[in-house]
Amino acid sequence: MLRLGILGLGEGRSTMSAALKSEKWELRTICDRNEDLCKQRAKEFDFQLYTTEYQDMIDDPEIDVIGIYTPDHLHATHIKMALQHGKHVVCTKPLLDSLDEAAELLAVSEQTGKKVFVGQSSRFFEPMKRQRADFEKGEIGALVTVEAQYNADHRWFLGKRWSLQESFMWLFGGLSHPVDLVRWYLPDLDEVMGYGMLSPNGAGGGLKNEDTMHVIFKAADGRIARVSGTYSCPIQPTSRESEMTCILRGTEGCSQADYMDLRYAITDKTGEEKLITFEDKLKYYFRFEGKSHHAGEYQNYLEYFADCLESGQTAYPDLKEGIGTIAVLKAMQLSLKTGLPVKIKDLLKDISF
Repeated sequence: MLRLGILGLGEGRSTMSAALKSEKWELRTICDRNEDLCKQRAKEFDFQLYTTEYQDMIDDPEIDVIGIYTPDHLHATHIKMALQHGKHVVCTKPLLDSLDEAAELLAVSEQTGKKVFVGQSSRFFEPMKRQRADFEKGEIGALVTVEAQYNADHRWFLGKRWSLQESFMWLFGGLSHPVDLVRWYLPDLDEVMGYGMLSPNGAGGGLKNEDTMHVIFKAADGRIARVSGTYSCPIQPTSRESEMTCILRGTEGCSQADYMDLRYAITDKTGEEKLITFEDKLKYYFRFEGKSHHAGEYQNYLEYFADCLESGQTAYPDLKEGIGTIAVLKAMQLSLKTGLPVKIKDLLKDISF
């Protein structure tokens, strides 16, 4: 069993559940600067090994992997510290909030031989897993285009002070999910063009950045894709609209994975139509109140990472792919600001892969 330390106990709550229920992981220590939150998690999970000092955890020779669930602007520092102390890393998305330290992280990972895995959890959710498996089997033929969206009525975020800061962007906090799904199928994106706006609800609630966005991508081979996201408006009932959806259109078929209602539909290359639901897995994926924490995905990706470490394979998204996704998001941010198309490679010219 791999031994895990978890830094950041807000989102890290799901990772605690994932590790404690997995046969491939031993939860060694949890850490947060907020001692009250440490005590809350200790009581909730009957797990008493906590510290408020990150240094204590990375100094522990009994820990193999650090799970990082801190605010985005701290990820680079926390990843580097873990690598330098001989730990592998799993880090929540978005991996970084800028590309400034990307080259250094690549160098440190290379020097230490330790791996970084990005917890892009949506890849590890049941409908998306089934969609990927069918795609790899050739069930829809050659891929033509990808359409992904994440629309959610997150007006409740307006009550959180940190969401009203200049640094908070739904581009990174929300739209990064469908962007990652697009990159899963079209990894070699070349150019982005997008428009965004701050909705009346978002502006009235105090948001500083766009909460409504539509973006088009062009891959190096000419294929195109799109993502859309809205976060401060009502949405349709789940019987009509899933909060997050990924549609693959191929030369011989089409598939659709719907996140929130655990639903998958495909018209395959034979013309057969299938609709599959996974309600039996609802409690596995959503273990707490409501659907704000999705620990089942975290358990899936932790176990995938464990298998890759054991076999010596690369766990994707790895550090390079994670940096590539940040470059895409930064290109999107620049396009939203300028109203012009942006070449992604221009943002990566100083980073050697």
